[in-house]
Amino acid sequence: MTSDLSPTSSFSRHYKVVVVGLVALVATLAGAFTVHQAMLMDGMEAAMWRDMNMSMNGMEPSWTLADALLLLVMWSAMMVPGASPMIAAFATINRRRRARSALYVPTAVFLLGYLIAWTGFSVLATALQWLLQMTGLLTTMMQSASRYWSAALFFAAGVYQFSPLKERCLTYCRSPDGFILSEWRDGNLGAVVMGLRHGLFCIGCCAGLMLLLFAVAVMDLRWVAALTALVTAEKLLPRPTIWRIAIGVGLLAAGCFTWFGGRGLAP
Repeated sequence: MTSDLSPTSSFSRHYKVVVVGLVALVATLAGAFTVHQAMLMDGMEAAMWRDMNMSMNGMEPSWTLADALLLLVMWSAMMVPGASPMIAAFATINRRRRARSALYVPTAVFLLGYLIAWTGFSVLATALQWLLQMTGLLTTMMQSASRYWSAALFFAAGVYQFSPLKERCLTYCRSPDGFILSEWRDGNLGAVVMGLRHGLFCIGCCAGLMLLLFAVAVMDLRWVAALTALVTAEKLLPRPTIWRIAIGVGLLAAGCFTWFGGRGLAP
């Protein structure tokens, strides 16, 4: 396994292409949303007034199957850029195994396990989003209806940045080689289990930041892109401790600003 993990120039090129490509995709989606949002403003306003009238008459705001599936896909897709180093490392090892005519597993099998973990998280997040809207903590525009709720989420995410669990999960997410050496399993089932475990570590690393979407605007892809970029930077850039602490301090400051009357993040 040690020889499989030795660095090569081809791995470095592959790594950079994957990361830049995925981040560019997120940026493109954010730009497309900005244009599309202006085109749909009238329809969104009509939906808001419809659901307000329904609420006043004792009826619940409407959710369609398409709404739920869109949110599920959004939550599931957000973490792919941050997983790219691990995916590239797994692909490199199996490419070398195949070159030696040794047993290897397609990278898609590992990715399947990773997506299973994040799909489970996405189902819970989508259900929580529905519950928050039904209880009035989220508006029909998928924004926080309470600055105190928003502030509480910022405080919780900020405190979590300093927790031992966050530090441990971030260490695994930042070290593909270390994860592979300690968690390697042979065969297709082994690859799925590896992907699932890596996905769980990523959830432990990023769930606090992802839940901040309930404090800002869940359906606004500009916020989605910003938080995805923040998570990716925390995983990939040098000096992770500084990033982790700086993000935590920033979140606590945002929580204070929101709690004591700030109106930039919530109504």
